[in-house]
Amino acid sequence: MKKKLPKEAYGGVSGKDYVPYITDKSNKGGNVAILIIGIVLSTIFAASTAYSGMKSGLTVAAGIPGAIIGSMLVGVFAREKGILGKNILQGMSSGGESIASGMIYVLPAIILIGSQITFFEGLLVGVGGVLFGVGCSSLVYNYLIVEEHGKLMYPESMAISETLVASDGGGDAIKYMGIGFGISGIINVLTGSFLNVVNNTMTFVGSKFYKWKFSTEVNPLLLGIGFIVGLEVSLTMFAGSILSNFGIAPLIGYFTDMAGSNAAVWNDASMSISQMDVNAISGSYVKYIGAGMMLCGGIIGALKLIPTIIISIKETLNAKSNNDGSAESSSGEMLILLGGVVIGFVAAFLISGSITMAIVGAIVSLILALLFVIVAGRLTGTIGTSNLPVSGMTIASLVILTLVFVVMGWKTPEDNKSLLLFAAFMVVAISIAGGYTQSQKVTYIIGGSKREMQNYFTIAGIVGVVVVTGTILLLSGQLAITGSDAPFALPQANLMSTLTSGIMSGNLPWVMIIVGVFMALVLFFLNLPIMTIAIGFYLPISTTSIILVGALIRVFVEKMSKNDSEKEARVANGISLSSGLVAGGSIIGLIGIILQVSGIVKPNTPSGFAASNMMAFVILILLVIATTLPIISTKVRQNEK
Repeated sequence: MKKKLPKEAYGGVSGKDYVPYITDKSNKGGNVAILIIGIVLSTIFAASTAYSGMKSGLTVAAGIPGAIIGSMLVGVFAREKGILGKNILQGMSSGGESIASGMIYVLPAIILIGSQITFFEGLLVGVGGVLFGVGCSSLVYNYLIVEEHGKLMYPESMAISETLVASDGGGDAIKYMGIGFGISGIINVLTGSFLNVVNNTMTFVGSKFYKWKFSTEVNPLLLGIGFIVGLEVSLTMFAGSILSNFGIAPLIGYFTDMAGSNAAVWNDASMSISQMDVNAISGSYVKYIGAGMMLCGGIIGALKLIPTIIISIKETLNAKSNNDGSAESSSGEMLILLGGVVIGFVAAFLISGSITMAIVGAIVSLILALLFVIVAGRLTGTIGTSNLPVSGMTIASLVILTLVFVVMGWKTPEDNKSLLLFAAFMVVAISIAGGYTQSQKVTYIIGGSKREMQNYFTIAGIVGVVVVTGTILLLSGQLAITGSDAPFALPQANLMSTLTSGIMSGNLPWVMIIVGVFMALVLFFLNLPIMTIAIGFYLPISTTSIILVGALIRVFVEKMSKNDSEKEARVANGISLSSGLVAGGSIIGLIGIILQVSGIVKPNTPSGFAASNMMAFVILILLVIATTLPIISTKVRQNEK
C-alpha cells in the first residue's frame, strides 16, 4: 500500500487522467457503523461550532479534527472500511460544522429583533438550504473538482487528504485533543458556564476624564481559537478592539461630558447623554460604527467577487457533462436540488405574510443563493473553508433582499422576521457549498465514491440543522441579552438585525454607520483586512484579548523550537490540543447551560477572593501553563526529522 499521496494529487495531469490513492472503485466507505459515528461527529461539531461561533464570532473548520477523530473511531468500530470510511467521517464532521458556521449569522438575529423562532421554521429553511446548496454544488462538480484539478488547489482539502493518508500518526493527535478537552472542561465546570464558583473575567474601567475599558475573559475555548488562527488574525482583531475601547469610545465620552442635561441618548430617552458610562457609549454609538465597518467590508468583499462570479458562471456553462465516466449519474443530485427548491418554496409560503411575498422572496433568495453557491465552491478551491467570506456574501445578499422588501412596502417586524428566515436559507446554502466542495475534493483525491460522499454529507447537513436550531432555541434567553457584558457576542447576527430593522424602520444612527463605512474605506486603501478589524472593533475586548493570548502561546512554542521539524510537530500537536479546548469549552459549556435551564444545577455567585480580578489572573496563569507544557514537551520521532 502506498504511504503517501501521488504527486499528481497536486496537479501536473489533467483531472480526468488523475489516478487516486485508492484505485479500487468497488470499495465503499460507508456502513451502519460509519453512519452512526458520522451522525455523532456531525452533532458534536455542529453544537460546538454554534456555541463557540456565537461566543467569539469565529469558527474553526472541522475537516482535520474530523479526520483525526474519525481515524481513531474507524480503527475501533469499522476497521474494514479503512481510509474510505475515515473520509466519510471527515466529510460528515464538515457537514455539521458548515451548517453552524452559516446559521449562527442569521437565526439569532430573529431573537435580537424581539421576535421568536420555532423549531419547525428553522428546520424547514435549514433543510431547504442544505439540499439546494448540495444540489447546486453537485451540478458544477465536474468543473470545480475535475477540470480545474491543479488550478484550484483546495489547500484544506489537500491537508485533510494528507492527514487521512498519514492516519497512523493520529494517536498523538487524539492524545493532545483529550488533554485540551480535559483542561477546558475543568475550567468551564468551575466558571460561569457551569457552577460559577470562581470569577474568570478581569475588568478595568476608566470612568473619569478618559472613558476606557479593558477586560479579559479567561476562556479556554477562545484561547484555543487564538492558537489555531495564529498571530496575524488575532493581533488584527485585537487592534480593532484597541481602536474601539481606547480610541473611539473615549473620544465620544469626551463630548458626552459636555452635553446638556436635556440631551438624551438617541435610542433611550430616559438616559441623559452626559450620564453615559463607557458601556452605554459602546452599546449606543460605538457598535454602530463597527456595524458600518462590517457592512462596508462585506460590500467590498462582494464587489471583489464579481470577476470570480463571471468566471465561475462562464466556465460552468462551458464545462462538459458532469458524468465523468464513473457510472455515477446525475439523477440523485438533480433530485436533491429539486428537493431544495420545493422545500424552499414551501418554507416561503409558511413564513411569509402574503402570497406575493412568498413568491418574490423565494425567487430572489434562490437566485442569490445559486450565484453565491458557485462562488463559494470556487473560493474554497483557492483559500479553503476557514477563510471563506460567508459573512460578506450573506451581507450582500441580505442588503439586496432587504431593499426588495422595502420597495415592496414590507416593513413590519413580522416582515423583518420573514426576511431573516429567507436569509437563513441563503446562508445555509452558501456555507454548506464550501464544506461540501472541500469534502468532494478530498474524496476525489483519495479515490472514494462521489455519490456516497454526497449522500452522507447531506445527512450530516440535515443533522446539523436540527442540532444548531435546537441549540439556538435552548440558548435563546441568553442570546436575547445585549450590551457590553452579554454572554454571547453575536457580532454577525447583531449586524444582520441592525441592518434589516434599521433599513426597514429608517431608525438608525446613520452618522455612526457612515463613519464606520469611511473608516473601512481607509482600511481598504491601506490594504488592511477590513472584516477582521471590524469584527475586533465590534467584539468585546474581553474576547479578542484572550484570543491574542492563545496566538502568543503559539509564537512562544515556535520560537522555542530548535528546528523546523520540531516546530512543525509542536504546532501540529498544539492545534490538536487547541481543537480539544474548543470542543471541551463548547460541549461542557452547552451541557452546563442545559443543566442550569433544567434546574439540575444552580450556579453560585462568587464572593471574596473568588470574585476578584486576581482570581481570574490566577486561572489565566494556570491555563497558560497547562496549555503550553504539553506542547513544549512534544518529542520528535527520528523518522520525522
